[in-house]
Amino acid sequence: MFFQRIQALAKQENRSFNSQVIQMLQDYLARKAKYPMLTYECKLDGTPAQYTAIEEGIRVGQFLRNKCLRAWMDRAEDGKNFAAMSAYTAVLAGQFAFAAKLGSQARQAAAERAWKAVQRFYENCKQQKPGKKGYPRFKHDSRSIEYKVAGWTRDADGRHITFTDGLGIGRVRLIGTRAIETFPEKQIKRVRLIRRADGYYCQFCVDAVRQVEHVPTGKQTGIDVGLNAFYTDSDGTTVDNPRYYRQAEMKLKKLQREVSRKSNRHKDTKKPKAAKGRNKYPRQTSLPPAQPKDVKRPQSHTYQKARKALSKQHLHVQRQREDYARKVAYALVMSSDLIAFEDLQVRNMVKNHHLAKSISDAGWSLFLGALLCGPGRYRMRGRSTGLYQPEV
Repeated sequence: MFFQRIQALAKQENRSFNSQVIQMLQDYLARKAKYPMLTYECKLDGTPAQYTAIEEGIRVGQFLRNKCLRAWMDRAEDGKNFAAMSAYTAVLAGQFAFAAKLGSQARQAAAERAWKAVQRFYENCKQQKPGKKGYPRFKHDSRSIEYKVAGWTRDADGRHITFTDGLGIGRVRLIGTRAIETFPEKQIKRVRLIRRADGYYCQFCVDAVRQVEHVPTGKQTGIDVGLNAFYTDSDGTTVDNPRYYRQAEMKLKKLQREVSRKSNRHKDTKKPKAAKGRNKYPRQTSLPPAQPKDVKRPQSHTYQKARKALSKQHLHVQRQREDYARKVAYALVMSSDLIAFEDLQVRNMVKNHHLAKSISDAGWSLFLGALLCGPGRYRMRGRSTGLYQPEV
């Protein structure tokens, strides 16, 4: 709709539309900053060959990002800005056959990730942020790849998506309850493929705003987050702290011991067991053949199974914490017209080694972030959130 309005003004020959275009651009950017895009996620149901193709695309995207970052570090012309990085990805596609399999806009998205890391570093330096400024680093274990408006097509029913680049992913089924088919493809600005511990997922970034009408209640609330209770409001009402990590800690420790016990390092340094009988000189177990120092022996199949089980348990705890924080924040937003809370520096608070685990388990940053994102995630009237900075 925005670009259609621009084209309509451009067709008017007898009017000066430069000021109007500038004003529309400012309004558009302001709306984007206030109302970010909605993200819908579905799980992918594909074949092992399709999952292998997705992994290949993730590695190609990581390669392109690292090459663009290297060009910036070397102060080359190919890394001076985002436009130069985008053009550099086309040069890399001509030099490497595996990079040419990835779509052109997906390659540009990889360059955009590299430039965002550089831009974030520049902003921290300009703002004189205390501590480390976040110097860009190379990726070694990327877990996602991003497409723009090209390189994919969605079926009319919204249950399948087809990737048309040279990776060979093909048509994949989507599992989820989100009605992706209700949005036209012009509104879907980004499509991401993400690898997690329990499978592969597809994210759709939709240029839309969720309309939520807030009924004014006339209630103004101040909250204080804590460890004994999740938060306490100004009326004295408390919400319980579920402590999901504490509940799963024993299971996580058990899974971590299994991973450590099945690793190559444990097998190489394992001592022989003492004999139970009178034999004081147990038989020495045969050690594995010596390997050159520069050759890394792959981990066993049982190690990979134990590692995946540990990752799934960590992912389960993370999802529990995020789900609880968002639900509590939404209930608080809908029941109050004004919410005031302290601007906590959680990053500095977790430096206390006596309380770091409990603070991280409470998920204060997730909860307060959900309160602040309320006006951006939903278009709501008659409500606001505010930070309170106590005087020192």
